[in-house]
Amino acid sequence: MVVEAHRHCAICGKPIPMSESFCSDQCQENFQLKQQQVAKQRKILYALIAVFVIAWIAFMFLRK
Repeated sequence: MVVEAHRHCAICGKPIPMSESFCSDQCQENFQLKQQQVAKQRKILYALIAVFVIAWIAFMFLRK
């Protein structure tokens, strides 16, 4: 018994043809929403790191 070549939806895991990435438009929208949330969180993290570095440098120079 041979299983035909397939892949799985990145969101729900349903089997789909090799030429597809998602099983439905809803899964594709969910994936894009998650990608946007990850990008937003990454920007916030970088901004917080920048604020802490700037504050650290400012305190280093103000202590003298």
